[in-house]
Formats: sequence, structure tokens, C-alpha cells
Amino acid sequence: MEYIYAALLLHNAEKEITEETVTAVLTAAGIDVDDARAKALVAALDGVDIEEAMATAAVAAAPAAAAAPAAEEAPAAEEAAEEEAAEEEESGMAGLGALFG
Repeated sequence: MEYIYAALLLHNAEKEITEETVTAVLTAAGIDVDDARAKALVAALDGVDIEEAMATAAVAAAPAAAAAPAAEEAPAAEEAAEEEAAEEEESGMAGLGALFG
């Protein structure tokens, strides 16, 4: 992931993304650089419009962010259902206690 961050940092600084610049950024951050990974990153980014890719990723992430609150509501609904089931079980146990009591 740090290789991608290095490329984004270079892009933001309007510097050319090359094996040497990626290696320099990672080295400055104290990361042991794997030359093959740096080379693969540069090759993968060849011809990619990073601004467009980031805009596309932001648009794709927006529905996921909108779905997150709904996902947070689901555990609350599950907890309420569990509490209701526990209350029903307790009331059933009280009825059984009357048989023996």
C-alpha cells in the first residue's frame, strides 16, 4: 500500500512517477524498497489518468458510504430481536416455575 501512497504523493506534488522517484519517496519514509514492486507499480500506472481514476473511485465509494449507516442499523435491530427473544424465554420459564411451585 505504501507504494501506491508514494505514487499519489508524487502525483499530488506534480512530479513524474518513475522507479527512481517512487524509490526515493519510500526510502525517505524509512521503508525498505523492493525494486520489483516499484517497477511493477510504475508499469501499472503507465497510461493511467490518476485524476480520472481517483474521481471514479470517489463516485464508486459514495454508494458504499451511503450504505454504511444502514449497515450500522442492522446490529441494533438484531440486538432488539435478541432482547425480545430473551424476554419471551424468561416469561416462559416463569410459567414453568408455577407448575412446580
